[in-house]
Amino acid sequence: MLIGIPSILGPELLATLRAMGHGDEIALVDGNYPAQDHARRLVRADGHGVLALMAAILRLLPLDRAVPQAVFRASLNNDPAQAAPIHHEIDALAARMVPDFAVVPLSGDALYPRIRAAHTVVATGEPALYGNVILRKGVIFPDGSS
Repeated sequence: MLIGIPSILGPELLATLRAMGHGDEIALVDGNYPAQDHARRLVRADGHGVLALMAAILRLLPLDRAVPQAVFRASLNNDPAQAAPIHHEIDALAARMVPDFAVVPLSGDALYPRIRAAHTVVATGEPALYGNVILRKGVIFPDGSS
């Protein structure tokens, strides 16, 4: 245990967040996602949902302000015009924690290659279908701001 670090973030995930550089992306994928097959680097977070992990990661990870979009999510039936309850929860969590960043819903054609290219894929125990999120890492400036 560490002071100020969410206990849901295990050693491997903490090391991954620290190792990521500016512009690297981390994908949090649901329990049905073929994470083992699609990951360049795989971190297991079985038993934890996407929302809890996303909230813990956003406490530590600066998002990329150098690009127009840094938070992405899947869409119901891979259609950005459709959203399931999990997507509304992802959007609400992002609005609370990182209000300067809009969540971008992606089609399957845009989502799956992006997950495959991610620095790391975190395989969660999220039961919701299409419960996938991608976060793009930003920088911490010399003055400590992000």
